[in-house]
Amino acid sequence: MRLRNLIEYTVGVSLVAILLASCGLKRHPYENPITKDTQQPDKVLFDKAVNDLEHARYEVARLTLQTLINTYDTSEYLAKAKLAIADSWFREGGAHGLAQAEAEYKDFILFYPQMEESAEAQEKICDIHYKQMEKPDRDTNEGLRASQECKDLLVKFPNSKFVPETQQKLREIQEVLAENEFEVGMFYHSRGSFPAAAGRLQAVSDQYPLFSQNDEALWNLADAYHRMGDRFENQEAAAYAKIVKDYPLSVHADDAKAKLQAMDRPVPEADPTALAREQYDQENLKKKGLPAKLFGPFSTHPDVRMAAKSGAPNMETFQPAIPVSVPKTAGEGSTAPGTSTVGAEVSAAVVNNTNALDQGKDARAIPPAQNATQTTQQAGTTGTGATTQTAAAQPQPLPTNHPVKLRKQKKNKKNQPAANTSAPATSTPAASTPAATTPATPGTQPQP
Repeated sequence: MRLRNLIEYTVGVSLVAILLASCGLKRHPYENPITKDTQQPDKVLFDKAVNDLEHARYEVARLTLQTLINTYDTSEYLAKAKLAIADSWFREGGAHGLAQAEAEYKDFILFYPQMEESAEAQEKICDIHYKQMEKPDRDTNEGLRASQECKDLLVKFPNSKFVPETQQKLREIQEVLAENEFEVGMFYHSRGSFPAAAGRLQAVSDQYPLFSQNDEALWNLADAYHRMGDRFENQEAAAYAKIVKDYPLSVHADDAKAKLQAMDRPVPEADPTALAREQYDQENLKKKGLPAKLFGPFSTHPDVRMAAKSGAPNMETFQPAIPVSVPKTAGEGSTAPGTSTVGAEVSAAVVNNTNALDQGKDARAIPPAQNATQTTQQAGTTGTGATTQTAAAQPQPLPTNHPVKLRKQKKNKKNQPAANTSAPATSTPAASTPAATTPATPGTQPQP
């Protein structure tokens, strides 16, 4: 009986608490109040707006704050009032409220960049997109925007008190973005598209070094290079060496050492900094609780427990690597496969001679096939030795994501019409065939 009464009491208290919270009667203290005790009218309006904010009367608070801004345009509380309007939208939430909050926070940073609250406004913008970030197998637009906003805070406000918290948020955001690229690379690897898989996995390894599954990405990257042929042996060995050096606690570390020894390549020593970082992350790994196990599959927010807890996050903008199946232009021969050589620098010059475009060399004027034919003809005129050198200097074909299968080749052979090698004895008259007809000479009759 007592247990039943206790359960009923607990349920009743919970329902009352939920009802009070939904009615806006629960008070949430405001983070940026003004402690100055005065009875100035602008201060009275600000205090009233803060009280409405704490009791979830957001629209009333915004009307009061807007009245303060329009009436007392020289008030010392003007900046606080503008920030409070953004906070009201942030507290209201929802897609519309968060969009309005982001716009108000950006306006505040634009008008008051030197104030201490500008760093807080930038942190709120980062938090807006962080809370809307979805799982790695879904749209990553919010994750990319959250990453950019957090980087802006670290660059513009490096001495802010929000820097440690923002760095951890950035590590968790990059964990989600890296997992998205990793899953795409593993999909290509499972389908046999090894150049595409190598491009994705190489980008993950290079630009997200704190990713929790980077050792797995490097292991499959080395396997992709191995399956593409001996030309990529250096890239394969580099992937194994990076596992041994930067991820010494990985389950693939011993196998990577054995692979390097079998390839007669030097085995690097483990990096002490990387070893300490991996040990710290394993010691501070949070276990998945019962609510997360039950409701995790139904949640839209990603699970970021495996994100790194230490180390500097990557501050550069993500640039996908160029797959090795893409032909390189002139001057890119020294570039390693899978690396991007795209630049953002553009130069311009004034050409005084208008005939330069007509008389200059244009790579598009001669197609590659025609250029190769001319080269072979020129080599053939010089002699057999030159022809042999030209044939030997021809580059090997690049690996492709869509190799031609034997089944397709057999189908193509079946579809081709067979050549009629033996004509039957009783065939149509030769006169019916246009090719077999011969002109009749004068005085002779054509034979049937």
